[in-house]
Amino acid sequence: MAPLEGRVVVVTGASGGVGRAVVRQLGHQGAKVALIARGTTGLGAAAVDVGVEGGTGEVFEADMADYDQVRRAAERIEAEMGPISVWINTAFSSVFAKFTDISPDEYARTTAVTYLGYVWGTKVALDLMGPRNAGAIVQTGSALSQRGIPLQSAYCGAKHAVKGFTESVRTELLADRSGIDITLVQLPAVNTPQFDWVLSKLRRHPQPVPPIYQPEVAARAIVHAAEHPERKEYWVGASTAATLLAQRVAPALVDRYLARTGAQSQQTDEKPPEGVANLWKPADEDVDYGAHGSFDARSHAHSPQLWLAQHRGAVLLALAGGAAAAWAALRLRGR
Repeated sequence: MAPLEGRVVVVTGASGGVGRAVVRQLGHQGAKVALIARGTTGLGAAAVDVGVEGGTGEVFEADMADYDQVRRAAERIEAEMGPISVWINTAFSSVFAKFTDISPDEYARTTAVTYLGYVWGTKVALDLMGPRNAGAIVQTGSALSQRGIPLQSAYCGAKHAVKGFTESVRTELLADRSGIDITLVQLPAVNTPQFDWVLSKLRRHPQPVPPIYQPEVAARAIVHAAEHPERKEYWVGASTAATLLAQRVAPALVDRYLARTGAQSQQTDEKPPEGVANLWKPADEDVDYGAHGSFDARSHAHSPQLWLAQHRGAVLLALAGGAAAAWAALRLRGR
């Protein structure tokens, strides 16, 4: 994939959190960024951020749960900004609660936004990119796409679905020898406004499961994936790697560990915000929440694991060279 400067890049969920950090990073690279979300205040501020960073940002309001709205937004983007080169799905919503405390409507809405929103975005992107046989789709995933945790059944279920869906689409594109790539970026816990505006039925303020990373770490990984979409999957953060590996080796043991610690690790000692929830309507309709949540003091701004993931080829080459040199030295000693 060519550099993103001057290219049209769509970002869903662009008004806050990880999506907001992504559009800033894209602006810094000089991209033409099409911002899709619901909250007008957050979207407007995000467009300003893109311009400040050196790119061009245009606002397109749409609810990702509604296919027709997504389709109309994409057609407007191509008409007003040009052919879409990259489509990045980050939009989601959720409910913090035990499964038995979530209503059917709440569960359906979470699934419609967090799973079907990715399906609709991917479908529209492929429809538009298909005739050109060029482009990239980046799905913002999570370590929770392979490891469910308590109090987040709706979110975990949707993220599991996104992974399975993306793998199916990827294999179809490979079978067709398509020039369009699709990749998945698996994120760790991130300090976003999610924990201030998510619909929560908990008695205490929800929080990310530590260790927590700043949204700029996620943004760097997602933009890197957009530039290098040929890889099947990217893992971001040592905690993501540890979680996914533990799930492969000892899933039943992880079940028991999370049964003991999962609920406590996702709550602070404070009371949750009152009267704020973005499940049915945007929380940033009148207030700009930005990219960061309430946990700046506890969040990591860098990830050595991300650097290794971005430079995997060079690292493997260096390791291979070191091993070859060590083997040669041992052979010389043995003579």
